[in-house]
Amino acid sequence: MNIRVMAAVLAATAALGLAACEKKGPLEQGGEEVDEAVDTIKNGGEESTANKVDDAVDEAREAVEDKKN
Repeated sequence: MNIRVMAAVLAATAALGLAACEKKGPLEQGGEEVDEAVDTIKNGGEESTANKVDDAVDEAREAVEDKKN
């Protein structure tokens, strides 16, 4: 994939994730972690790009929430 396309996709994903900015409950967070673990196992132990992007969005969301409080 072209690097510019990938950057645009990442930026759009981050923007959508931050726009929602809803704090996840412990069950939802746990479910996501299980899903990511299954994806990692399917990829032969290597974390997928989608999971890395999701983690980055989650960290950004948490940082925004911390700034609000």
